[in-house]
Amino acid sequence: MPNQDYSDEFKQTAIDQVIAHGHSINQVAARLGIADHTLHQWIHDAKSTSSSTPVQNEEIFKQRLRELQKENARLQMEVDILKKASAYSAKLKK
Repeated sequence: MPNQDYSDEFKQTAIDQVIAHGHSINQVAARLGIADHTLHQWIHDAKSTSSSTPVQNEEIFKQRLRELQKENARLQMEVDILKKASAYSAKLKK
C-alpha cells in the first residue's frame, strides 16, 4: 500500500482527539481509517517537536474543562428530571 499524504490539519485533528479529548488511539485510528501505528507516530512526533507553549496547553485543558462542566450540568439536569418523574409516578400509584 503506498504511503498516503495527510494534511497537517487532518493530523492535528487526529492528535487532538487522542490528547485533548482522551479518546484511544485505536478508536480514533479506526474512525478516521488510518493505521494505529501511523497515529501513534504522529502523536510521538508532535510531542517531541511540540512548539506549543504552556499557555497553549493550558487553554486546551481549560477548553476540555468547560466541555466537561457543560456535560456534567446536562447530566445533573437529567438526574433531577428523573427524580421528579419518579416521585410523581410514585405519587400517582398511591
